[in-house]
Amino acid sequence: MKKCSFCGKSEKKVPLLIIGKDGNICSNCAKEANIIVKEDEASKSVATAESLELMKPKEMKHFLDQYIIGQDEAKKVISVAVYNHYKRIKNEATFDKDDVEIEKSNIVLVGSTGTGKTLIAKTIARQLQVPFAIVDATVMTEAGYVGEDVESLLSRLLQAADYDIKATEKGIIFIDELDKIARKSDNPSITRDVSGEGVQQGLLKLLEGSVVNVPPQGGRKHPEQKLVKIDTKNILFICGGAFDGIEKIISKRLNTQVVGFNSIKDGDKIDRENMLQYISPQDLKSFGLIPEIVGRIPALSYLNPLDGSALKRILTEPKNAIIKQYKKLLKMDGIKLEFTDEVFDYIVSKALEFKVGARGLRSICEAIMIDVMYDMEAGDDNRMVITLEYAKERIDVLHSKKLKAA
Repeated sequence: MKKCSFCGKSEKKVPLLIIGKDGNICSNCAKEANIIVKEDEASKSVATAESLELMKPKEMKHFLDQYIIGQDEAKKVISVAVYNHYKRIKNEATFDKDDVEIEKSNIVLVGSTGTGKTLIAKTIARQLQVPFAIVDATVMTEAGYVGEDVESLLSRLLQAADYDIKATEKGIIFIDELDKIARKSDNPSITRDVSGEGVQQGLLKLLEGSVVNVPPQGGRKHPEQKLVKIDTKNILFICGGAFDGIEKIISKRLNTQVVGFNSIKDGDKIDRENMLQYISPQDLKSFGLIPEIVGRIPALSYLNPLDGSALKRILTEPKNAIIKQYKKLLKMDGIKLEFTDEVFDYIVSKALEFKVGARGLRSICEAIMIDVMYDMEAGDDNRMVITLEYAKERIDVLHSKKLKAA
């Protein structure tokens, strides 16, 4: 009687027995083997500190250039900070006790919505193949209040690392909307600010590096819950925020609005259209971040507002450009999609009109393409051409629907 070479069960006692040349395997053992293979692949897919193939800052920036248009200053700052961070981790075992201790450089990116803050962080994590989590600072509150604990952001990273603690401790966390937890004035709060200054105080130990008890499934901690210890000293924190109104603080610091001959002469050198390029840690403190937080995020950079030419390049040039995505989707159905050049200019003009940055490009494209994707009607040569007249018609229909609904 034929038996499974692994568990020894006979053919009658298993659902299915697969017969091989030199041995047999039952369906139960095949399932177990599949699980073992998947776990092994998952463990190898996340780069460890030792196996990490670290690019030089210039190579990192070149990789970012393939996906993100412009923002050279921000890409340069993040490339250097990330390189130094993971170089420190890789060589940590070689440091002598009396050697210089290198601290990590957490990063803050300041820029208006849709300029690419999240995309830069997401792309650099993909290039390094390390666990990456995006968390929203606005949902966090001080311990003991309704909302999420500060430690919940580590739970997200732990889940992204498939509960591998060692991989989690080498990951990247992007904290979005950092500006929303700023305190209301530059003076210390005399009342409870549980979702502002209270959250900033809670973030201090995570940013600097400490061992934290984390609930694996997220949520609030309670006495009966199993907790996991995670050391945050090698976790890189990238923070982002629009910091709406910080330009006024920068202008005040640069003394651009003072009346007088000398101030006008000095002010001629200042680019008033893009005040963010002059941002300093002092401005973040004046905006409402506590000095301890500012000190723990030493790498500071800004993202330029996107003009029409940049938006047009974003629409068509990057590897994952929106237009390339639509072309690929229709190519799967055997349809060759084409656009006239005027359509791109029209989409960009609408994005500038709505003032939502690159994020608005997709919503405008969706409005134009929804009926095309629904009908899938190609011409005789399996080509489909989107013209300016058709694009305007679709946007006008969308506007008229919204007006009727109002």
